[in-house]
Amino acid sequence: MSILLNSIAFLGTPELIAIGVLILLFFGGAKIPQMMRGLGRGMGEFKKGVEEGKRSFDELKTVDDDEPNAKAN
Repeated sequence: MSILLNSIAFLGTPELIAIGVLILLFFGGAKIPQMMRGLGRGMGEFKKGVEEGKRSFDELKTVDDDEPNAKAN
């Protein structure tokens, strides 16, 4: 995993341009907006899920923090 992350960190402008050209050749100009729209929606759903998970965790944490006080009384 760290090898992959190190490789991605060293991508420069020429490499990114080459990757963009290859994507354009493989998928064509018409498909790219659809792909980006789908990617954006997926990222939005992921963010919603993360936020929902944080809220659930905070609620459980609050309930757990309140329980010792209730037992002490």
